Amino acid sequence: TTNIHMYLQSTYFPFSFTMSPYPLFFCCSLATIFFFSTNSEAGPYNAIFSFGDSLADTGNYIRSGSLAFPVIAKLPYGETFFKHATGRCSDGRLVVDFIAEAYGLPLLPPYLERSEGQDFRTGANFAMAGATALDVKYFYEQKLGALLWSNKSLSDQLVWFKELKSSLCTTEKECKDYFRKSLFIVGEIGGNDYNYPLLVGRGIKQIRTWVPLVVDSIARATSMLIEEGAVEVLVPGNLPIGCSAVFLTIYGSANKSDYDSRNGCLRSFNMFSKYHNSELKIALDNLRARYPHAKIIYADYYGAAHRFFHSPLQYGFKSGTLTACCGGGGPYNFNITARCGHIGSKACSDPSTHANWDGIHLTEASYKLIATGILNGPHSSPPMRSPYS
Repeated sequence: TTNIHMYLQSTYFPFSFTMSPYPLFFCCSLATIFFFSTNSEAGPYNAIFSFGDSLADTGNYIRSGSLAFPVIAKLPYGETFFKHATGRCSDGRLVVDFIAEAYGLPLLPPYLERSEGQDFRTGANFAMAGATALDVKYFYEQKLGALLWSNKSLSDQLVWFKELKSSLCTTEKECKDYFRKSLFIVGEIGGNDYNYPLLVGRGIKQIRTWVPLVVDSIARATSMLIEEGAVEVLVPGNLPIGCSAVFLTIYGSANKSDYDSRNGCLRSFNMFSKYHNSELKIALDNLRARYPHAKIIYADYYGAAHRFFHSPLQYGFKSGTLTACCGGGGPYNFNITARCGHIGSKACSDPSTHANWDGIHLTEASYKLIATGILNGPHSSPPMRSPYS
């Protein structure tokens, strides 16, 4: 409890962490074709619209005026690919970036660049670091409002989408044709809804009662997008939070049975993630029955990530999967008083050898593996469309 209060005093906890390590099931050359394809051939989508939290935010948070997590606006965040900070909570690209590249589309601009005259015809990113699936009001009712990293929830992102829609199409037919060739990604979202209460000592047993509410919010958002014209929607589940360095640090246990002997992750936390995902899949099945014309795809982030937690060397993580690349020391290189980007912290020399970036979020290398598992299988159900279909 003391550690939890120390942590809360030093920082908010704005992440939705639901890892899923997916192994590559095909040869490297095929993955290369997927990720480095060009626009020379028209792909199946003309645009991508993404919603979620810090696992998908490409820059909205740093443009929102929020001050809880300013370090993502400076190096070492963004050092691997962009060579400068972009507002992504990683050293480089995210899953949504790799999906856009695979389909020959530009990386999604954050919606809050709208005031800068950004062109959103090929898609937009509405995700916000720290965002929750449930409305902000709910957390204030639960006496958790002071912990929120962001005052924006999934419902706010849907409002942004509706505001943007009028600039993308006008007539019903025009919108129908436009969104029929668009991919919508709803998540990952929901992890922060659990992280905030868990960090003030509300146990997993109590938080389990929140799962139906969180899942219902995700399902309602998906339904609303379909009603607005979406035909293909990708809905990711949560990552295995028991493999997160921040939880491993704060909830470290002397009882060996609390850990999965295969990967060192916290059993109860991963079981909780699996419960959320199972409920989400049931909700998506119900939506498929309600909207038979739509293709609703479940993205198994948990399964995709779980494989590299089991077999780190097989996926190139010679420095391990649980220890953060960027941090200020400790068993998992996650130090409450010297988090990544703060004084006393340091980034590793080669993030590609680590699965974990800052103790909360993953590295670009991890996100690429997850994206590959989603795009090429077997971690999307039903399968994603081929970039050349």
